[in-house]
Amino acid sequence: MPLAAGDDAPTVTAPNQDGEEVRLGFEEPTVVYFYPKDDTPGCTIEANQFQRERETYRDAGVDVYGVSVDDVDSHRSFCESEGLEFDLLADPDGELADAFDVELRDSGVTTRTTFFLADGEVRAVYEGVDPDGHAREVLLDAIDDGLVTLPE
Repeated sequence: MPLAAGDDAPTVTAPNQDGEEVRLGFEEPTVVYFYPKDDTPGCTIEANQFQRERETYRDAGVDVYGVSVDDVDSHRSFCESEGLEFDLLADPDGELADAFDVELRDSGVTTRTTFFLADGEVRAVYEGVDPDGHAREVLLDAIDDGLVTLPE
């Protein structure tokens, strides 16, 4: 079972699509979504919808990171082909998946799981995510739960 709401957020470090090490401690509101594989239909829908909501997330003060077991080169290609402007973190050894207790399937990919984190703890967890509409769902839930507000 993945980390649950109320659990301490792990501190993690992983390379993004540019090969730069990104260290996350999750003090600021952050979405981390685990997805199975770059350039697959559901994952492309999910990534494009997070990209479409990117400005609203930014206005609400929320960072967004996608994570899969794909490597840096795959993430770079995926970002370029889809015009993604947020970081995708490479987790080929499953270290981030382990830190969040996200299940690795027999095929070696993660289950689709999303976390909303803030103030160093997990605030919400979404398992078995339907990628279509998920980016907006997470944002609206965070607003409804008082975790973030949009500027007037």
